[in-house]
Amino acid sequence: MNDQIHSDGSDHEHGALGEAEYAEFMELAAEEGFDAEEVEGAIDEAGHGPLPVLAVVGRPNVGKSTLVNRIIGRREAVVEDKPGVTRDRVTYEAEWAGRRFKVVDTGGWEQDVLGIDASVAAQAEYAIEAADAVVFVVDSTVGATDTDEAVVKLLRRAGKPVVLCANKVDGQSGEADATALWSLGLGEPHPVSSLHGRGTGDLLDAVLEALPEAPAQRFGTAIGGPRRIALIGRPNVGKSSLLNKVAKEDRVVVNELAGTTRDPVDELIELGGITWKFIDTAGIRRRVHLQEGADYYASLRTAAAVEKAEVAVVLIDASESISVQDQRIITMAVEAGRALVIAYNKWDTLDEERRYYLEREIETELAQIAWAPRVNVSAVTGRHMEKLVPAIETALAGWETRVPTGRLNAFLGEIVASHPHPVRGGKQPRILFGTQAGTKPPRFVLFSSGFLEHGYRRFVERRLREEFGFEGTPIHISVRVREKRGRNK
Repeated sequence: MNDQIHSDGSDHEHGALGEAEYAEFMELAAEEGFDAEEVEGAIDEAGHGPLPVLAVVGRPNVGKSTLVNRIIGRREAVVEDKPGVTRDRVTYEAEWAGRRFKVVDTGGWEQDVLGIDASVAAQAEYAIEAADAVVFVVDSTVGATDTDEAVVKLLRRAGKPVVLCANKVDGQSGEADATALWSLGLGEPHPVSSLHGRGTGDLLDAVLEALPEAPAQRFGTAIGGPRRIALIGRPNVGKSSLLNKVAKEDRVVVNELAGTTRDPVDELIELGGITWKFIDTAGIRRRVHLQEGADYYASLRTAAAVEKAEVAVVLIDASESISVQDQRIITMAVEAGRALVIAYNKWDTLDEERRYYLEREIETELAQIAWAPRVNVSAVTGRHMEKLVPAIETALAGWETRVPTGRLNAFLGEIVASHPHPVRGGKQPRILFGTQAGTKPPRFVLFSSGFLEHGYRRFVERRLREEFGFEGTPIHISVRVREKRGRNK
């Protein structure tokens, strides 16, 4: 069915819609009381390509997490002086001056056993790897330290655009301290008080100049080069073993020593007659002294790998109960909008009882991603490894699926007729029409006469999957409600 849904890859002015389809769609919108600017704005908002990524780096306790909270407009990143603070999320979505972007926060915990320079460098490397631009935060009251100089060298090697934030400038008296940071050679220091918000607007203006625009949506055009696969999962779940098995050689060190692999390893591997780029995130081992720090690194490098990838293959240890950490990693991939495959490792070690309970856990704990292809594998023996490629290809096909607007609206009309929205407060909101604004992942805009409840949106998503497939991909649905201004006919 999906073969008939994909677009022909033609590129035209209206992105998702051909000229005739666009004219017909806009006529329908006008009949339902939506003006052209409103409709095009809703489609543009929902239909952008991947959001650009901003990394916030710097040594501990310079105010990175406080700045991130200021940028995203809510207190979500943990701000605490205590070493070992653990955060499950390190990537957030932000908006400034009408432009949306992602922020990667590398703040969080103090030095590890390797020393403060190694700690900061490792955090910065992971974040810079995935970033389009970087905000380098320096404590202006302390001035540039040796650690700051080390990060500057790292930034120069990376070649990414850098915006220098001179933090903790709370008044005019601190401006001179900020000026002294010109010596770092990164251009103009932007004096900021992330705690009070002073100067953050000017900083964000500079950030927008450094960040690329979110790419326009293009349908049916494949990205050049090998397809990119992030191999993710919690520590010690078998990621390096799986990578070595599919590569048919020991590409990655596999042992229990801390820090055996520090950098994410990108490997070109031929599998199923196709060359793929595997982004390995293995190598994070739990340090006895700083377990929280290791977990934090795992989250950071997982986020970096997912941002670079098109497909996330989440490896789960089938011999153990599905953990909260497993669920968080899956959520990270879904929220990033990546195609998704779940691989249950160590399948060959399971007895009948464990298989029974695992199936029950999958039904209850992972019901929200029932659409993701599943493979049962053994990274050690190579069992069922041949099933990985078809699962990845299925997920990519779902990720790139496009439903023509006419077919989508016929489908929506059937839903409204057979399963109308419940009446609330004497009113019954109705889906008037819709369009697919983007792919990778599929993004839909529904135009309605009133607010659609979350449960009804989930029902629409479920029916979309039943009708059109979308196996292996999250679906984003946004709703634009008709303003109360009378119908313009």
